[in-house]
Amino acid sequence: MTHPDATGLLRGAGMRVTEPRLAVLEALEGMPHASADAVHTKVAAARPDLSIQTVYNVLHDLTGRGFTRCIEPGDHPARYELRVGDNHHHIVCERCGDIADVECVVGQAPCLSPDDDHGFAVSVAEVTFWGLCRDCQQAVPSV
Repeated sequence: MTHPDATGLLRGAGMRVTEPRLAVLEALEGMPHASADAVHTKVAAARPDLSIQTVYNVLHDLTGRGFTRCIEPGDHPARYELRVGDNHHHIVCERCGDIADVECVVGQAPCLSPDDDHGFAVSVAEVTFWGLCRDCQQAVPSV
């Protein structure tokens, strides 16, 4: 995301345009499924004064406005992505925590409508697949 694109996005949502927000948006453009620590490492290279807490605050604000999506894969750190507004899913490596997008679920549909919604107005159903990525599979000794 270029600086002008990020500026327009923030202004269009009525958010103040700040250097930390611009830096985080630009960092996420090239880092899908990035942890807050990874975003901080990337932005701190150019802005060493930017604290990890500021990155967390920016990610929280951006997620709250729907500009980023937070993925919380079990025991692994939360990850953030700019890809929002579609119904894609994720596959997570149980060992290393690597995440990949799954465009569509094929075959028999998973249960995405609860049999009892308990009075909730359901807005989202998330599907997360778990397994071992290619690298971790190769690291597992043959039995």
